[in-house]
Amino acid sequence: MDLIPVSRPSLGEEELASVRTVFDSGWLGLGAQVLEFEQNLQKFLGAKHVVCTNTGTTALHLALDVLGIGKGDEVIVPSFTFVATIQAITATGATPVFCDIHADDLNMDAGDVRKKITRRTKVILPVHYRGIPCDMDAIHALVKERNITVVEDAAHAFGSSYKGKKIGSFRNIACFSFDPIKNITCGEGGAVVFQDDALLEKVQQKRILGIDKDTWSRYRNERSWFYDVVTQGYRYHMSNINAAIGLVQLGKFEKMNRRKIEVAKQYDAAFENVENVTLLKNDGYREIGLFVYILRIKSRRNELMDFLGKQGVASGIHYIPSHVFSFYRKEGIHLPVTEQIYGEILTLPLFPDITDSQVNQVIDTVTAGMSGR
Repeated sequence: MDLIPVSRPSLGEEELASVRTVFDSGWLGLGAQVLEFEQNLQKFLGAKHVVCTNTGTTALHLALDVLGIGKGDEVIVPSFTFVATIQAITATGATPVFCDIHADDLNMDAGDVRKKITRRTKVILPVHYRGIPCDMDAIHALVKERNITVVEDAAHAFGSSYKGKKIGSFRNIACFSFDPIKNITCGEGGAVVFQDDALLEKVQQKRILGIDKDTWSRYRNERSWFYDVVTQGYRYHMSNINAAIGLVQLGKFEKMNRRKIEVAKQYDAAFENVENVTLLKNDGYREIGLFVYILRIKSRRNELMDFLGKQGVASGIHYIPSHVFSFYRKEGIHLPVTEQIYGEILTLPLFPDITDSQVNQVIDTVTAGMSGR
């Protein structure tokens, strides 16, 4: 019996052909394809500057690093996120301060954020969970007239918009991920997206080992023998191989996203009236780049997961709250909504190439699993 996976990248001959052009050029690292991908992302997002990286995690670390975030600083962030978000904070030496989430959409609770702002707070880091944008008006109101920067973790939200504006087009820094299962993939990759001209040179330098002006020669697929190193930097740049995949994927995004939303709406209709199942808020998936599909299961969630697996349907939990991990655990941290949600969430299969028969199998199996208990 074949297992229906929770997620799977949608790749084909076009991506292979694009990678072949890189192989034929002989220039595999940071180069012309990366520049082209960055320029195409700028147009798609309506952003002024895009600097591509090798992962979404390094994009977040780079964003915090160029802002000078470090030891003694605090970054307010939901515990309810993949641990990569938190690792990017602690890599700078800063302290993550965990906030709670809303039960209806599982995004950052700005009211709880307000309670946790101190004189050491330097960044508020919202996570656009599932691709559903956070309440950015409420978050921007918190930082108004305060010396606090907003850095958006938009790993889930490529293609999403907030009140008609693409995530990545606001005055904040936004960081995207293009790993194998994100809304578009580069195989691995990420991007730092921002509007501030003053940050561009610094981000580009830090992305490639603090080298001062070698980027443009590399964009031309040339190697300069002379360079200077002007700042602490990292080997965080994207390769032409990854960018070549991303260029094709970007052209496929709208079609892939439509299919995922079509399936999500079928799931919603099927599970809306199932006892002990709660749907998450989605606003009709308008202007949403949808990442995953998640239900809240009010009782015996783990038993349902076991049942689904035995029937050939994979499921998952996105995510274990970060504040329960040994590395981050501290006395006195209590996030009631996050802790409740962790015991209820269930991720179902959702990917662009899922077939109608697979969708029906997921629906039938979940319904049978809920009704048989």
